[in-house]
Amino acid sequence: MLKVCLLPMVMVACWAGCKEPAKVVADADPVGTYTLVSVDGKQVPCTAQHDGHALVVKSGSFVINADGTCSSRVAFVPPGGSDVVRDVKASYTRQGAKLTMKWEGAGTTIGTVEGDTFTMNNEGIVFAYRR
Repeated sequence: MLKVCLLPMVMVACWAGCKEPAKVVADADPVGTYTLVSVDGKQVPCTAQHDGHALVVKSGSFVINADGTCSSRVAFVPPGGSDVVRDVKASYTRQGAKLTMKWEGAGTTIGTVEGDTFTMNNEGIVFAYRR
């Protein structure tokens, strides 16, 4: 009976010892170019609400540089308008997986890098990017 109980315990111990160590997300290098994949959970291209107005988000990208700078580019169509491409730049500080971005001529935004995904809440709109 002891052998029957001991064998599964030994197998579990061996299996656990053979697993690769888990990657710590906070240590992941966030530097790279990310492509906008969704806005408020809707796959791009999509319609998003901003200040009570609907606009069509066509595409976007987010670049995180090693020198503490980053930039965002979003192509969208405002209500009753034509295509607009908006480029903005920021400096950022990093604390683990969290990036705090200070935008040129604007405010501060918090973003999170988890693996190959960068997520940012900008004025109540959640942008999700994939590297």
